[in-house]
Amino acid sequence: MFEDDRAHAFEVDALVKAIVSRRLFAREKFVQLARERFVVLAVALRGLAIRFHFAGEIAQGGPGLRADELAYDPQDGLLLPVNNADDPPFGTLLAANGDTAVSAVHVITRIAVDPAIVPAGFGLSIEQPAWDPTTKRFYTSLPIIANNPPGCNPAVITGPTACDGGLLVTDPATVTPGTYVQGAYDPATNTGVVPLHACGPNGATVGPHDNLLLGCTPQNNGNDVITQVINAATKNYANVANITGSDEVWYNAGDNRYYTGSSRDCTVSGSPCPAASQQTPVLGVIDGTSVLIEKIRQSSGSHSVAADSKRNLIFVPQVAPVAVVGTGGDTTTVGMQTCGSSNGCVAVYAHDVEQDDDGHDRDGGDRDHRDRDR
Repeated sequence: MFEDDRAHAFEVDALVKAIVSRRLFAREKFVQLARERFVVLAVALRGLAIRFHFAGEIAQGGPGLRADELAYDPQDGLLLPVNNADDPPFGTLLAANGDTAVSAVHVITRIAVDPAIVPAGFGLSIEQPAWDPTTKRFYTSLPIIANNPPGCNPAVITGPTACDGGLLVTDPATVTPGTYVQGAYDPATNTGVVPLHACGPNGATVGPHDNLLLGCTPQNNGNDVITQVINAATKNYANVANITGSDEVWYNAGDNRYYTGSSRDCTVSGSPCPAASQQTPVLGVIDGTSVLIEKIRQSSGSHSVAADSKRNLIFVPQVAPVAVVGTGGDTTTVGMQTCGSSNGCVAVYAHDVEQDDDGHDRDGGDRDHRDRDR
């Protein structure tokens, strides 16, 4: 999934048109519900086929493995997918094709992390990257890194010896061909691995003032109970309380809010929740000043989120019930209630910014207007 909604507008347009054309949701009803402050539009995807043209295909991981998440630099036409399941994990910096008729897609380099930081053999991962156009860097989530804090054990995720994660900062202008190995953070070049405190992130997204919201989760460190916001330039950070357990996260410039796919949020806020029985899946809503607004229940395993900044629609996939799909299915009734069936769906939340005039969660003066003229 693209981190920057500028890269996937065609997908959102195609999805909305397909929903209407297939009569999965009448246009009049869609518009009517979209006027509400927050509503769920349950979009059944069974039988919905949308075909896209791919300009090129690049072989990446080991046998049976694939890229997980990616980020796009629209200024320079660069794409950074990451392979989380390879051991050790890695990223691949690609020259993207854009709208060029003839494919020019090619690999620039493979990006690896120093094995002293992400050692092989522990099943460590590399997760959601994000592109910041101001610092011109990719920022990639590292769920667990060695020796953070000193003496920690990357093989465990609970207890006092569990390791925190890191943030990999990559300057695409300085990479070299072949395999480019990055080490400890160098403030002089703003590159390398930044050790994090109280956060093992799966997600990263760039918000206002070049702040990155990181999806910390007890999946990586059972002690994590927060979400973290860190500045891309200074590395100063603040913790957002009472929301954790995210996989993908997304900043929507249209309403100046962060959205978190928090499949492992702590049921009792503020208390460590390393076990699944202590976790509740939610969609987290955080404003651009890093204040938690609300949490909305989701189906179990609901961990992805994306937003369309033009329409202020937030998309959250819901899995079908476990009775239908087996292992990995929804073990709650939330998915069926949201979707209106047992088929699974994509829940679409609509935020009517013009009606949201209470002045408590917009902070319009700080809004990032990069999307205004699209």
